[in-house]
Amino acid sequence: MSQAEIGLIGLGTMGSALALNIADNGFDIAVFNRTTSVTQDFAKEAGPLADKITPTESLADFVAAIKEPRAIILMVPAGDPVDDQIAALADLIGPNDLIIDAGNANFHDTNRRVRAIKTPFLGIGVSGGEEGARFGPAIMGGGPKEHWDRVSHILSAIAAKFQDSPCADWMGEEGAGHFVKAVHNGIEYADMQLIAETYGLMRDGLGMDSAAIGKIFEGWNEGVLQSYLVEISGKVAGTVDGATNAPLLDVIVDAAGQKGTGRWTAIEAQHLATPIPVIEAAVVARNLSARRDQRARMEELFGTGPTEINADDLPVSLMEQAMICGKILCYDQGFGMIRGASEQFGWNLQLPAIAQVWREGCIIRSAMLDDMASAFTDDADRSLMAAPFFADLISKTHDSLRKVVSVAALHGVAVPAHASALAYFDAMRTGRGTANMIQGQRDFFGLHGFARLDDGTSDNHGPWA
Repeated sequence: MSQAEIGLIGLGTMGSALALNIADNGFDIAVFNRTTSVTQDFAKEAGPLADKITPTESLADFVAAIKEPRAIILMVPAGDPVDDQIAALADLIGPNDLIIDAGNANFHDTNRRVRAIKTPFLGIGVSGGEEGARFGPAIMGGGPKEHWDRVSHILSAIAAKFQDSPCADWMGEEGAGHFVKAVHNGIEYADMQLIAETYGLMRDGLGMDSAAIGKIFEGWNEGVLQSYLVEISGKVAGTVDGATNAPLLDVIVDAAGQKGTGRWTAIEAQHLATPIPVIEAAVVARNLSARRDQRARMEELFGTGPTEINADDLPVSLMEQAMICGKILCYDQGFGMIRGASEQFGWNLQLPAIAQVWREGCIIRSAMLDDMASAFTDDADRSLMAAPFFADLISKTHDSLRKVVSVAALHGVAVPAHASALAYFDAMRTGRGTANMIQGQRDFFGLHGFARLDDGTSDNHGPWA
């Protein structure tokens, strides 16, 4: 006993994959699952890695199997199950044993746990799905730096690599790692929505079949839009359903699920007063997608939405350029939110390091992220929109975004993420906006006061006062 260098609780899809990854990188690991048969089956199916894995059937045996001071990864559902597992461990572990929550926790819960738990605690965001967990995820750590340093050699070893650099890093204190992971997931929502809207334009507007759409995504993945999500979108679109011999997309119900992290991002952005309209549009779109019966009734009432679009009005190249622009604006908003949280919570989040961690292993990995890392290395305080490389790309593509949104609106195709990206761009490049009218209204009905442009004074009132 006491041979394992680290332990892991929770052998679900992600936990099993992460445990095998740890063993595959040469570390002895003890594992435990509440259902003993799951642990037994996991050990039997570990193959040549079985010698690196110590399966246990009780929490006491699990704790005893790990070298002191212990490091224990929790891969259990977020929320109460994490607190329950921590409580179950409390009487079994020592004061220097480290608990690591690697699930999709709300960062507020991680803040609370870091402060309240008597033993060392880390919250780490892990991105990349099952394949990433097994062969190399992106890892975002949060909590005291000295606790991260205790296990960083293991986490760096199992992480994805970008040009031999591990995509694992300490983000900041308390729940910083889980916060960055939540923003990552918000960007993921937006990226997926932009792709889905483009798919809709091709399917409903241009009448293209799934196979042809898949080929277009495959082509785009060879250019500026090269990314994991565009790559898999091409594969999804090109897949044929074995049961019906029809395109698989044609038999998938059009209601998107969500596990909460995108919603948390939208909610927290409001608290931070950081605008993320593309991410918010993507969250709303998923909520709307669930209202299938209501949408069907509205179609009967108002008629079908999309009408045929002339291919000359919506060339494929135009949609590619629009997606490039929308993607940059989405990431600008996500990084802006991270910057706002860093100031609000005193976390000193490093934008270059975050972009570097996201370059491989995670769901939003893309060719652009290396350029984003370079842009923030040059000037971390500068908006991504203002970085020369991305400012040039936006200048070349925003007209395409405008045309795509216009054509979609005229033909009844909903493109909320594209439209929100365009509205954000137009608002951000308007030096003199229209909020002066809002301030006048607020002063009229509530005497809230306003500042003057001419003399700079504040707390002024109109004649209605």
